[in-house]
Amino acid sequence: MSVAPLRIGTRGSLLATTQAQGIADRLTAAGHPAELVIISTDGDTSTAPVAQIGVGVFTTAIRIALRDNECDVAIHSYKDLPTKPEPDLAMAAVPTRVDPRDALVSRDGLVLGQLPPGSLVGTSSPRRAAQLRALGLGLEIRPLRGNLDSRLGKVANGELDAVVVARAGLVRIGRTDAVTEAIDPVVMLPAPAQGALAVECRADDAELVRILAELDDPSTRAAVDAERAVLATLEAGCTAPVGAIAEVVESINEDGHIFAELSLRAAVAAEDGSEVIRASRVGPVERAAELGKDLAAELLELGAAALVDPES
Repeated sequence: MSVAPLRIGTRGSLLATTQAQGIADRLTAAGHPAELVIISTDGDTSTAPVAQIGVGVFTTAIRIALRDNECDVAIHSYKDLPTKPEPDLAMAAVPTRVDPRDALVSRDGLVLGQLPPGSLVGTSSPRRAAQLRALGLGLEIRPLRGNLDSRLGKVANGELDAVVVARAGLVRIGRTDAVTEAIDPVVMLPAPAQGALAVECRADDAELVRILAELDDPSTRAAVDAERAVLATLEAGCTAPVGAIAEVVESINEDGHIFAELSLRAAVAAEDGSEVIRASRVGPVERAAELGKDLAAELLELGAAALVDPES
């Protein structure tokens, strides 16, 4: 007796389907056949900047399809998800993340510090734009929408001198050859959860939750929990000028024993780049979310609220 394949809901872009197919292949290899279900989202049909369309622009339609039983599993780029919990949905797995750094793709092969003042640099992210302006390089920032191929094409055809995109996306579609520079987080902190995938299913499907849990990477989940706790505590959406990165690191105690800790860094930048507030914390891996909340509280004490929401 054949078993119906698991239906995996995903956006239809090359990047989204590549990400989802990777999950489908892992499930199939583990004895759980899976197939993709393509779902159109507001982010796919609108050309407006993401910050104008609203939080959840790439994820709401997929979650609706999951609730309506049009698919069994939803795959998201984790950084696109709103921070508000959805009790009826289970975050069943957070697979091992791909390189979370931002990447520069420039027409003349120049790294960020070599771009001449006045260079036209495209980005879809207020976070990237704010941090680029804060570097004081005199770059002209231009809004950027479209899939990765179309963004890279704007550099190739000379419309832009460079673009900044997530390196993870280029890794997943096999285009790392286009990367001029993987930008060090010391220079530009990535978006919370950048490079990570979120694998969701309905919370009442205990057997599917169990199956999907096999895909989970505890270190990635802890890092992402800390990063997103920063975002949630700041009450900032996924398009806010907030960067954060966490990683599990090895430390040595007074007795010479090696143990794991979570290192977290975060920053909030003014839209015009005039100010950047930074903070960092190290703490127990099992307290990832609390670590993020504590770091966000420190950022707020330093004045971050005015940068996250200039109207406040």
